[in-house]
Amino acid sequence: MSAYKSAEQYRDVASRLAIPSKAFIDGEWQAAASGNVFENIDPATGTMLGLVASCDGADVDRAVRAARRSFEDGGWSRAAPEERKAVLLRLADLVRAHAEELAVLESLDSGKTIKDCLNEIGHEVPTFFQWYGELADKSFGKVAPTAEKVVAMIVKEPIGVVGLVLPWNFPLLMAAWKLAPALAAGCSAVLKPAEQTPLSALRLAELAIEAGLPPGVLNVVPGFGETAGQAIGRHSDIDAVSFTGSTEVGAYFLKYASESNLKPVGLEMGGKSPMIVLDDADIDDALVSSAISAAFWNGGQNCSANMRQIVDRKVKDAFLDRVLERTRALQVGDPLDPATDLGSMVSAEHKERVLSYIEIGRSEGARVLAGGGASEGLSGSFVDPTVFDGVDPSMRVAREEIFGPVLGVIPVDGVDEALRIARDTDYGLHATIFTRDIDKAFHLARRLPCGTVAVNGFTEGNVTTPFGGYKRSGSLTRDNGTEAVDQYLQTKTIWISLR
Repeated sequence: MSAYKSAEQYRDVASRLAIPSKAFIDGEWQAAASGNVFENIDPATGTMLGLVASCDGADVDRAVRAARRSFEDGGWSRAAPEERKAVLLRLADLVRAHAEELAVLESLDSGKTIKDCLNEIGHEVPTFFQWYGELADKSFGKVAPTAEKVVAMIVKEPIGVVGLVLPWNFPLLMAAWKLAPALAAGCSAVLKPAEQTPLSALRLAELAIEAGLPPGVLNVVPGFGETAGQAIGRHSDIDAVSFTGSTEVGAYFLKYASESNLKPVGLEMGGKSPMIVLDDADIDDALVSSAISAAFWNGGQNCSANMRQIVDRKVKDAFLDRVLERTRALQVGDPLDPATDLGSMVSAEHKERVLSYIEIGRSEGARVLAGGGASEGLSGSFVDPTVFDGVDPSMRVAREEIFGPVLGVIPVDGVDEALRIARDTDYGLHATIFTRDIDKAFHLARRLPCGTVAVNGFTEGNVTTPFGGYKRSGSLTRDNGTEAVDQYLQTKTIWISLR
């Protein structure tokens, strides 16, 4: 028996949803100070879900004042760690209890498949709140070695008010990635969801109050990057910013910080991640499933997508045969139908961007073996999963982030050429290696300049492992793992002279 309901049942859930329309500031729903709103569009149908408050600097300022007040009054920032833990555990339980509602809301908002939304929101999102809740009372300071008449303590304190700026590809999951460690650390937050996908984060704020989070600790300001996002980056009473999104926009946040209060900025940005298939790899179901997932999961709208699939010529034909068979079997369509493998792109604008890259690939001489255009018979923002062969490392499709369902095969001769091509990128977020030789696996993993290397299976790790990038993919901060909490803490030395 399927674990999923039918498409009709999910549409019935959708018909009964309350669509959030206002910002959530200081524990209350509030309209934008300007009264401005923007249309929230279902990308799979092109229909409007509703109008959402379009926040700008005035609203960010209101949210920061609420966050600062809540931080300074100490109801959250100075609460006993076990009290913060209890609230985060209750929030995890509430997310689980409302998982279907949140998943349908996010599927409508983003075009993501209901299967992916249920998995992320029903399992991963609450795991993050639970894990960081459990961590809240298990973090210890240090006592430095000193002379007998001195006690020197090294303690960690919450950094203060943090700005959390989210991407549109994993709306609620990215909120959990940032919010869970920030709250566990004792910070207050001003969170800006992407303008394309504001709904699930707004509903989460309401659930957080129900879980016992004090008003003002979490504020959600929907709006555009040029207005709300820039206001967060430039605000002199925000103590740190964590941003996930494009490399171009990440650079703006560094500029905003340099022109305001020099706040630290954590960045997780773009990628052009390689998958390396060596000549000794088994071209089996596990490898093919990873190749498909690496390129097409979430419609390829994933910063760690392995679009560059670098395959040894000795196994390339066998690899392509299996990949093409699986690609042609993928179902593109209604995101609320559990039979769907690929939903829509996040917007009509993004659909056109992806299609333009497919045309660039054709014009550069890469051969389309599957897909290659918009999905026929579907009126929304759908793109067929596309497979290119004969991709040259110098092509734009091999160097620039497409962020769509495109898989490109780059044939190579041997380990050295594979490594040279894999390293030849401005980015450094992720890589996958397939080989039966553990020595080759370690050789490549050590020499690939990227934040995560997966061996014999495409994965980003889990809540316990830090995630972030080298080079133009990120900063020194990391999401996930115990390392994620570091960007929301500052270090203090307390030096006590004894008599």
